[in-house]
Amino acid sequence: MGIEIITTSDGSHSLLNTELDETYHSRHGAVQESIHVFIKEGLDYFLRRQNATDIAILEVGFGTGLNALLTLQRAQEIPNSIHYTSLETYPIPEEIWSKLNYIDSVGLKEKFDQLHQAPWNSATYILPNFELQKRNVTLQQADLSTGFDLIYFDAFAPNKQPEMWEIDVLKKVVDAMKIDGVFVTYCAKGQLKRDLKSLGLVVETLAGPPGKKEMVRGVKKS
Repeated sequence: MGIEIITTSDGSHSLLNTELDETYHSRHGAVQESIHVFIKEGLDYFLRRQNATDIAILEVGFGTGLNALLTLQRAQEIPNSIHYTSLETYPIPEEIWSKLNYIDSVGLKEKFDQLHQAPWNSATYILPNFELQKRNVTLQQADLSTGFDLIYFDAFAPNKQPEMWEIDVLKKVVDAMKIDGVFVTYCAKGQLKRDLKSLGLVVETLAGPPGKKEMVRGVKKS
């Protein structure tokens, strides 16, 4: 898989998958997109609604580790314990991730290194209240538990990786969510919203991050 580092409009790096001709984040700003979609409308929204001591997060697509880093940063500010499971089929090599400039805006270089250096397929505590388990497996093959509070669905776009957005794959994720669990993604395609509704989520179309009109959040009610 060919990968190139690119600089997005907010100055932060992303990666370009040259085979798919697809970036890992919005070209309008990688950090600001991840903060808006996954932290503001995901984790922070969940924290406002739920009084959970422990929060189980499933991320589909570890990628650059940016979502994990931003979540870890938030974990430093809250008393809750976060159990972060991330699926990734193609881990990026150290020669790539070590050059990413997220520490320029987020900081936490040592923690960013630890996120990437943590062993695959086993649990590691990066902070006393942040447990990471990276799994080198496809979503289709993954054996998921059934207790996730929050889903970060960060696969490549449906036109680039359609198999990740099929309803049977989405059903597997929804089945792994707790009641009142929250699903967030940058994608706002009509078919996705219809499929999530058919799977029992209450779906909202929200304002997207800079450069993107909309995003989607769903809450499991049954």
